[in-house]
Amino acid sequence: MSFAGKVKEELYEQSGKAKHCQIAEIAALFSVCGQVIMREDGSNLIKFTTENLTVAKKCYILIKKAFHIIPDISLRGHHQYIIYLIRSEDAQAFMKAVRVLDGALLVSDSLIDRQCCKRAFLRGLFLASGSVTNPQSRYHLELVAGSYASAVRMQEIIGVFELEAKIVERKKNYIVYMKEGAGIVDFLNIIGAHVALMEFENVRILKEMRNSINRQVNCEAANIKKTVSAASRQVEDIRFIHDTVGFGTLSENLSEIARLRLENPEVSLKELGEMLDPPIGKSGVNHRLRKLSDIAANLQKQKKE
Repeated sequence: MSFAGKVKEELYEQSGKAKHCQIAEIAALFSVCGQVIMREDGSNLIKFTTENLTVAKKCYILIKKAFHIIPDISLRGHHQYIIYLIRSEDAQAFMKAVRVLDGALLVSDSLIDRQCCKRAFLRGLFLASGSVTNPQSRYHLELVAGSYASAVRMQEIIGVFELEAKIVERKKNYIVYMKEGAGIVDFLNIIGAHVALMEFENVRILKEMRNSINRQVNCEAANIKKTVSAASRQVEDIRFIHDTVGFGTLSENLSEIARLRLENPEVSLKELGEMLDPPIGKSGVNHRLRKLSDIAANLQKQKKE
């Protein structure tokens, strides 16, 4: 089973105990896969259509809990589940409670005025239209909206929880998505997917640890490369001075550091300073080696002239 499938299986088990939360969640499910059908006699029926068995079961359970109605179910083909509220009075009660606004996601503010109802609404949205990638590969969570207005409404509700979601158009739909690992963890917590949250967070922590270690190793490798490169240039300058004018022309301090560097081309500036008597610091060693480099540069210039 995919990671998104695991999340939805967990959310199937989650349901608000309060009727207002149950209605908020069924409203979200209806906004994605439901419709109101008007009969020839002017009466209505409610229809939910989904290819996801988990979503179908959740619709059935929520309708039964919130409205004490046993909906009709049918299977079209092998993968399309249809849930009906056939009786006109049941459809009217449903429409009144859910406050259907032209079947769109422009849900009434009063329906989700409580934080718990907003959580339930987002849970229903994710069940019906959401997906999340396995964190082992990358971080990506998205909700599919049928219109830009619906996408903006999703974004607003997510924003109430101080999470940032973005919108992009994909074919005929609009996608509300998140790519930040921490934000996805917070979203999973909001909708009640706590087991999936822990799995996601564990993977995220391990990946961040590996990335941190890799950065440290790369940084140390770069520093070593830089040190070796600098030492190699210093040795070349010192040898050039030795072969051109000898160390006798150098001051005692420069002559001493020159010999030490030739004898110890691999050691750091700090270690080199500790070999001197008396020892000097890294900056002092660097100062003397720069002087040697300047001397070598002047000798090379004179040689060309």
